[in-house]
Amino acid sequence: MTDRLAEFTAFRQRMNERILSADNQVVRRFFALDTQTYKAGALDVKTKEMLGLVASLVLRCDDCISYHVAQCKAAGVDRDALFEVFSVGLLRGSCLKADGAGVGVRLPGPAVGIKDLRSGRPTPDALVLFLQRCIQLYAGVKTSCALSR
Repeated sequence: MTDRLAEFTAFRQRMNERILSADNQVVRRFFALDTQTYKAGALDVKTKEMLGLVASLVLRCDDCISYHVAQCKAAGVDRDALFEVFSVGLLRGSCLKADGAGVGVRLPGPAVGIKDLRSGRPTPDALVLFLQRCIQLYAGVKTSCALSR
């Protein structure tokens, strides 16, 4: 696991412990539901984590994306499969209407206002930026794209 993912995982664990230390039954039940949801059942853990990653990409939740990328890696999702997951998330996420003028592209992290107002589809530049962000999360490395943190 890369340093970036290890740091994120350690931070998440500390925060989860802090949250669960509060005596709140609703929070404990929510955490238990999350744990139960991602256990193997009719779908294996690998498939469930890939679904979680797609949902996180569409919802544009950086922490959720980081978490599910790490979980996908731990479940044995290889690079080729991960890029197919990114493709599904890209397709579903790019279909969201951002305003009345057309379809905008909002990526995990800062918004990127690149859109083709005639077709309402994201421009190739926006797609490249999105994929660079996904690669960055998977590899734990900074890229030269504008979304690097």
